[in-house]
Amino acid sequence: DPVYIEAAQALARRLAAQGGTPEDRLNAAFRLALARAPKPIEQREMLALLERTRARFTGDATRARQIATDPLGPLPPGADVADLAAWTVVANVLLNLDEFLMKP
Repeated sequence: DPVYIEAAQALARRLAAQGGTPEDRLNAAFRLALARAPKPIEQREMLALLERTRARFTGDATRARQIATDPLGPLPPGADVADLAAWTVVANVLLNLDEFLMKP
């Protein structure tokens, strides 16, 4: 669904703009999306996903640009396309969790 991808791209850009370590960014993403910190297993799995996808997108700049910009629009000045694409994937996972969609 393009709406989820656009929301994930916007969250990825917000995380990139805040700076910090990947752990800091992931904690911020969990707080924004789920109103809680990640559990240790969630943090490990999401950071592993981030690294795998960043490595894949580093080798495929065309696909990275598509994931990071379509449909939201051009990259912010100075943005690392592989990093934003990887964070878009991570953000998309968070935004598709049942916990995000249906708060208890």
